[in-house]
Amino acid sequence: MTRILCISLSPIRRDARVLRQISVLRELGDVVTVGYDEQPDGVIEHIRVPDDRLSLPQTPGGVLNLGLRRFSAVELAAPGVSYALEQLRGREFDLVVANDARVLGLAFEVAGDAPVWADMHEWAPEERTHVLSWRLLVAPFMVHLCRKYLPRAAAVTTVGGEIAELYQRDFGVTPQVMRNAAPFADLNPSEMVAGRIRLVHSGGAVHGRNLEAMIDAVKELDDRFSLDLYLVPAADGGKYLGSLKERAGGDPRVVFHEPVAPSMLPATLNAYDVGVFWIPPVHTNARLTLPNKLFDYVQGRLALAIGPTIEMERVVREHELGVISAGFDVQSCIESLRALTPDDIMRFKRASDASAEELSFEHEGAAALAMLRTVLSAS
Repeated sequence: MTRILCISLSPIRRDARVLRQISVLRELGDVVTVGYDEQPDGVIEHIRVPDDRLSLPQTPGGVLNLGLRRFSAVELAAPGVSYALEQLRGREFDLVVANDARVLGLAFEVAGDAPVWADMHEWAPEERTHVLSWRLLVAPFMVHLCRKYLPRAAAVTTVGGEIAELYQRDFGVTPQVMRNAAPFADLNPSEMVAGRIRLVHSGGAVHGRNLEAMIDAVKELDDRFSLDLYLVPAADGGKYLGSLKERAGGDPRVVFHEPVAPSMLPATLNAYDVGVFWIPPVHTNARLTLPNKLFDYVQGRLALAIGPTIEMERVVREHELGVISAGFDVQSCIESLRALTPDDIMRFKRASDASAEELSFEHEGAAALAMLRTVLSAS
């Protein structure tokens, strides 16, 4: 049986992209995972990295080496990486999967002669460039890892065509696009409720995603509109989520729910009318994002309301899924919603229904499976 190692220094049970990735890997062999939190379903073994073992070299020595640009000295020095390496010493695998640039050094250290699939979820050099310490210390390290290891990878994937072009431009590799599409859900568009337009948003309660604009827009719109939020608290202990609840000010039309598991999300979203997401281009990954939630909204058979974000706009226009605001400010968001009629929304919902199979993970997964079979046959 083919032995596959999947490394993702994330809480894998809540990481929708990695869970979908595992579903592909399981068709090829036995899967061992390395990551935070509990064991994901369907794998034969999970090496759980303690939560306090961070995924970057955020130790005094590590920070010093980052500052001095001694990048080779810190490739395996992050506490989470070094812990994983100790657990994996002496193990052999037929395929190693590296999720994100930060584990590329670990993946190649463990792989030996086995091929490595590097899944670059986003544009690694600018993952958190809105944070000064990241920009000064970590971004150059990410560039080092990508420059050193991506040309050695047997396969490279990323989330969209625009980001794939950046990897080709800067690192000379040609990634295969593997979009963050959700598995196909066998649902029908829900009917409208007379006199109501039910907006919904799901995702992380993270700064920079313009969640404030969603709340402010609904408070200014007429009483037809409501907003339900399914938000995963950030690593700040829920502080930012708390600030959003304060901003809503007890408005009964803005309702906060507990997050739901990725597998349950389409059925939950199906009860609503319009999935909203207006993320401003605060950095490259935001400017070029093609996120899980767009595909979740399609599987939920929703109309979509988005901002003029390059990759998202391309999909929404191609499939006629919804409305695109002129900008990312509150008034632009309001104007894109205010003119919506029930007939418009039902037309967009039906377009989501018609596009659900094409925009499902089954298409992305089949392409990934074919790629990996080629990689394994060549190794």
